[in-house]
Amino acid sequence: MARTLILMRHGKSGYPDGVADHDRPLAPRGIREAGLAGEWLRDTQPAVDAVLCSTATRTRETLVATGITAPVSYEKSIYEASPRNLIELIQLTDNAVDTLLVIGHAPGMPWTAWELASNRDSLAAAEMSSKFPTSALAVLTFERPWQDAEPGTGELARFHVPR
Repeated sequence: MARTLILMRHGKSGYPDGVADHDRPLAPRGIREAGLAGEWLRDTQPAVDAVLCSTATRTRETLVATGITAPVSYEKSIYEASPRNLIELIQLTDNAVDTLLVIGHAPGMPWTAWELASNRDSLAAAEMSSKFPTSALAVLTFERPWQDAEPGTGELARFHVPR
């Protein structure tokens, strides 16, 4: 019953004049690094079964740049979500999903990864806690159904920054 949760921060965004935060697009660097993140996912992880993605422009563009084609649910609540809100959203995932990718924002993605991890003294946790830059991915594994994913019940298996 192993489950894999991948928490990804959106790619580096641009800051065009007059564009609201929610509508900011990816910068060229963000497109490139999100593409590298997608390559890393395909090379190192089982197939992604489902995606939860913030409705913000930069997260939607990040998903496209990764090349991940799993079924996606766009969730406005991911934008500015707390770890508790994100965990509650993850708990609603169908148990037919083995690997879930969540694409969101800081501080929600790093804080949620930290909350869920039971192995906060690991090398991956040390790397993640020093910085969780744009396009970074935290991979956690759970030996329980999604609805039982609670703080401290996952293992932070990997932390990757595509550059």
